Amino acid sequence: MYEIRQIIQRLRMGESTRQIARSQRVGRATVDSIHGVALNQNWLDPLGQIPEDNVLATFFTPARKTPQNVSSVEPFREEILKWHAQGINATTMRRALHQKHGYNGSVHALYRFLIREVPDTAQATIKLDFPVGEMAQVDFGMGPVITDRKTGEIFKTWIFVCTLAWSRHQYAEVVRNQSIETWLACHRHAFEWFNGVPKKVRIDNLKAAITKACYYEPTVQRSYGELALGYSFLIDPCPVEDPQKKGRVESGVKYVKNNFVPLRELHSVAHANEQLHAWIMNEAGNRIHGSTRERPLKLFAETEQALLQRLPEMAPECAIWEKAKLHPNCHVQFDYCSYSAPFGLIGQTLWLEITAHALRIYRDHELVAIHPRLFKRGDKSTVNDHLPPDAQAYLMRNPQWCLAQAKGIGPACLALVEILFANRVLDHLRAAQGVIRLSDQYGRRRLESACARALTFGAPRYRTVKQILSQGLDQQPDLIDTVELEAPYLGGGRFSRDPGDLLH
Repeated sequence: MYEIRQIIQRLRMGESTRQIARSQRVGRATVDSIHGVALNQNWLDPLGQIPEDNVLATFFTPARKTPQNVSSVEPFREEILKWHAQGINATTMRRALHQKHGYNGSVHALYRFLIREVPDTAQATIKLDFPVGEMAQVDFGMGPVITDRKTGEIFKTWIFVCTLAWSRHQYAEVVRNQSIETWLACHRHAFEWFNGVPKKVRIDNLKAAITKACYYEPTVQRSYGELALGYSFLIDPCPVEDPQKKGRVESGVKYVKNNFVPLRELHSVAHANEQLHAWIMNEAGNRIHGSTRERPLKLFAETEQALLQRLPEMAPECAIWEKAKLHPNCHVQFDYCSYSAPFGLIGQTLWLEITAHALRIYRDHELVAIHPRLFKRGDKSTVNDHLPPDAQAYLMRNPQWCLAQAKGIGPACLALVEILFANRVLDHLRAAQGVIRLSDQYGRRRLESACARALTFGAPRYRTVKQILSQGLDQQPDLIDTVELEAPYLGGGRFSRDPGDLLH
């Protein structure tokens, strides 16, 4: 409309069509067309006023051009628009059209159709402002692939970024995972880096921080909640699927990925963090920020650092809280390691508090077990008092215990138990325990006599000793032939004879 207004003004001044076309760099036909409309509307009167742009637009807005070729997806217009409203992507639509109608066109035809028929609607946004020291925003981004120089291991990494919303000064750290333990440790490192704590920390809804995402009342992960209490900051989760609410750290992550990561040779996580921290304190911290037009490190050092909350005198312990079920083997499992708890809680869900050096087990708020922290996969920490009585008895009554008890009963009992343990085929621990338990029923004196009788007949077995006691044969030394005793296996055939006996 601005150019049309200039052409009408030149026509009112009496310039020729050729002059106007040359100076305005348009065709003479265009000037003639505008001249005809202006003449009919009496706009060429020098004393009159050129109409406003909205009036000119009714005469000179070009008609929408219709495509010369009909789109190959035009016959399926209604279905495509319906699917688009349901949020189905073009690739899925193309596959459905092929299966349903035999459509063989390209997916790009669908893209062109949707751009023409359903143009994007721009959404209004506002720029959020935060008081000094009020807010920090944190997020993870994909980090570099590192080849460890010592071990040759190749692994992916993540970059944790914490950006102060006012000064844009940031802390970043290369890590190997996004676990709860890593998440908590990175927060501690960031606060120590800033030597202060912001009043709020805005986060995404990752599982290490929010166990249940909700617009109004999200559920905070217990470990992260205790960290927030320890450092006195408020957790401020973004609304679900709305990461734009933490746009400053989103931009910070992109800045680190685009300016620090490329073309660097990193040999380990420690080496990567050493270079990253030096880069933040030099290049990144001293650049002119695109929004504030100031150096982030200068704003932080001169203003924001002094207005952050003080660090606690003693750093809170970054404990991890997890729920775990007590298995029938009286152990819970965390990070592929096993820890015992009282057998009466089998089947119940317990709370685990995991620190760098210990693991505590709680039933609701009651501490029921404590163990040293294990790190090697497959390791087990067991307290015998947590096991059922029969299991405790079995573990306590080991061979040394059995030999000590047998020695207290008598030499015959000790000799019999030693023979049981000397067997090279079977483990006779339960048999030895059974022999000693017979003293509870029959007394030590009778058991010693029964063991002596069993040894006399070369049958040092639990079943033989029990049979002697149950039939009272230990009290009838002259009637021992009435009992058929089974000789023990001594390594040879039961009916074998000495070759010398056969030659007589």
